[in-house]
Parts: sequence; C-alpha cells; structure tokens
Amino acid sequence: MPITAIVLFVSFALLGFGWRSWRQRRRTGSTGFRGISGRPLSLEWFAGVGFIVAMGAAVVAPALQLAGVVAPLAPFDRPWLNIAGIVIAVLGIIATLYAQFDMGDSWRIGVDAGETTTLVRSGVFGWVRNPIFTAMLIFGLGIALITPNVVAVVGFVLLIATIEAQVRVVEEPYLLATHGDAYRDYLATVGRFVPYVGRVSVR
Repeated sequence: MPITAIVLFVSFALLGFGWRSWRQRRRTGSTGFRGISGRPLSLEWFAGVGFIVAMGAAVVAPALQLAGVVAPLAPFDRPWLNIAGIVIAVLGIIATLYAQFDMGDSWRIGVDAGETTTLVRSGVFGWVRNPIFTAMLIFGLGIALITPNVVAVVGFVLLIATIEAQVRVVEEPYLLATHGDAYRDYLATVGRFVPYVGRVSVR
C-alpha cells in the first residue's frame, strides 16, 4: 500500500502541477505559479508554507511507513479502507484535472495582487467556488486512508487548515477587491467547497 500511495502522489504532482503548468506556459507564456503570499510569519505566509508541508506529508507518510519508521494506526488499518483510499485518491486526481480544465487560462497557484484574471463561474465553478481545493482535499483524504499513519493524519489535518486559510485570508479578499460586486454575488450564491455550504453575504 505505501508504494501505491507514492505512485498516486507522483501521478498527482506530475499531472496537477507539472503538466498543468507546462500547458499553462504554452497557452499564456506563464507557468501560473505566483508563490507564497504575505510577509514571513504572517497568516498568509503560514497558509502557503503549511500547504507545501501538508503536500510533502502526503508522500513522506507512505515512505516512512514503507521504511518501517511509522506504523498504521490500528483503527484505520483495514484492507477495505485502504482500497477505498485508492478509489478516493484517483477520484481526487480526476476531479483536480477537471476543475483545472474548467478554470482555463485563469488557473494560478498563489495570488499576485497586481494581476487581474477572469472570474470563472461556469462549469464546476458554478457549483462551488474552489473546486480545485475540494479535489485536493479528496485526494489528500484518499492518501491518508491508504497509509493511515500519524504523519498522514497530521498532514491531512494541516492540509484542511491551510486550504481554509488560503481561501479565506488570501484568495477571497483578493477576488473581492479585484471583481467587486460580481464576486459579492458569487460569494452569496455559490458554496465555498461544497454546493450551498459556505455562501457569504458581503456588503
């Protein structure tokens, strides 16, 4: 199972970050990488750094389990949960690529405050405001279930926390300042990570 988790993570990284940034560069001349927001040790900075650490934990956890450094947590060490994790992780990869496709040339990793991109509201973005992050959370859950050790669990919890911080502290304020009333309407009518949940009224 640890080897399966590592293979899935490498596939996710190559497709969701490597291939997507290559395609973005071919289409727009930019890889789409905007780096970590905020000054060092600020909440924005911690959101970006924490996300990187959480993603790293998704590959470190199975590697440590494979090496015998950590063991699976007994309550979650069940073959059916491991298999469910594989299915969930694969769905997370597919969902990530699908959402990235729907985002088109507006796809970015990070935020550049001086940049203006199109507010995408079509496709899956008509159902949730942050479908790529939703898909990443699905993938992270799958990996945690494949190798359910303490490193994987802590990494998944950190992934949830940093994605929440990135969206609430970095991206939503930026999009509100950039798109104004159009984004206010979007906030009020479309859920944050799942349909209808996390709608916000901002005046």
